[in-house]
Amino acid sequence: MANDILEILKYILPSLVVFAMALTVILLFFRNEEKRRKAEVSLKNYKFITPLRLQAYERIVLLLERISPESLIMRVNRPGMTARQLQSELIANIRAEFEHNLSQQIYISPEAWELVKSARSNLIKLINSAADNIEPDGPSFNLSKAILEAVMSMDKQPTTIAIDYIKRETEKLF
Repeated sequence: MANDILEILKYILPSLVVFAMALTVILLFFRNEEKRRKAEVSLKNYKFITPLRLQAYERIVLLLERISPESLIMRVNRPGMTARQLQSELIANIRAEFEHNLSQQIYISPEAWELVKSARSNLIKLINSAADNIEPDGPSFNLSKAILEAVMSMDKQPTTIAIDYIKRETEKLF
């Protein structure tokens, strides 16, 4: 009886070892295949998403350039406007530009988006605080001058801070 068990074990043990080795090889193969597929999908996503992200960064920089006080005043200010009208138009333009680019937040980092929102808010505050010191029915030139003087007294404009951050973040893509 003991000899029969030993005889059976002679055949079963090597078979179990071969089975365990085959199972290990198959599992490793499937694991590597899964990694390869994930890497392939990741590469396809990278090739698809990167141009979209770059386009989003471009649009955000364009937004920030368009809402910078200098370009905004040059674009919005018209002869015969009062300071109050200019204030309303400047703020409306900032909000419209921002709303037009809301969807870009999907493609940029949360930190970059926070800086964009902060730049928008700070510019609106700057315009409102400059308008508080100006006669509302006075010429728009007075408000323009007050805004530009306030901007010149800043170390760095809010839009410039956001643009610099976005440039650094974009460099990380490559």
